[in-house]
Amino acid sequence: MIEKITDPEFDWFVEEVKKKLNLDLSGYKPHRVKRRTDILLRKNRTESYRDYMKLILSDEDKKEEFLDKLTINVTEFFRNPEKWKALEKKYIPQKLKETGPRLKIWSAGCSSGEEPYTWAILLEELNASQAKVIATDIDTGVLAKAKSGIYEKRSLESTESVIVDKYFKKLDGDKYEVKPSLKTRVQFKKHNMLQEDFERDLDFISCRNVVIYFEMETKNILYQNFVDSLKPGGMLFVGSTERIFNYRKLGLKVVEPFFYQKI
Repeated sequence: MIEKITDPEFDWFVEEVKKKLNLDLSGYKPHRVKRRTDILLRKNRTESYRDYMKLILSDEDKKEEFLDKLTINVTEFFRNPEKWKALEKKYIPQKLKETGPRLKIWSAGCSSGEEPYTWAILLEELNASQAKVIATDIDTGVLAKAKSGIYEKRSLESTESVIVDKYFKKLDGDKYEVKPSLKTRVQFKKHNMLQEDFERDLDFISCRNVVIYFEMETKNILYQNFVDSLKPGGMLFVGSTERIFNYRKLGLKVVEPFFYQKI
């Protein structure tokens, strides 16, 4: 059983976030939300949730900081490389044979873009010319970064040097920019998974290390929506810390760790 927080001021703050920022935090784990918010209160030297709300409504940078901290944005290219290798060598070629070149892939909760651009690299490597990647996130700040396609060297730690040379342009100060061929493959847009309709007729969905921050009831709703969005035989790619315990009930089967397939 999840312990609830009894704090009227914090409850007020959560309601205001929903009304003023259009971010519904009710599905998130409450202790995580409160802990991260309290850190920001101390950092900005605000005395109360009401004062902090005034601050983020009056200062765009502070608002973006809040949204960034409340929505997880930690990622890198080819995170868990062996799983991307399985996609490149097995699952994407399999799907291309079954359904043809018009693959449709959704990177849900894409953060600053490393994941959808990783998909784009695999599609380039496999000459899947008609495949497209839709990439969504609730945070407009990280989406702007994703669209720019510029990254620090640390984001490429799991990327083979031959791939870096082929698909990235070296900039000043240990920064790299993804090449135009990748940018044209990915469509970035804002999307709230808890409130808005999902994409449909998808061959692959990746949503990694996002759902773990939601409460169980919300997780189950999201997973059901993902399944409904997949074509029969479509695959859901999740994070290393995530397991779907009721996958059979949802109409999924385990292909291997991290990968579930719609029956």
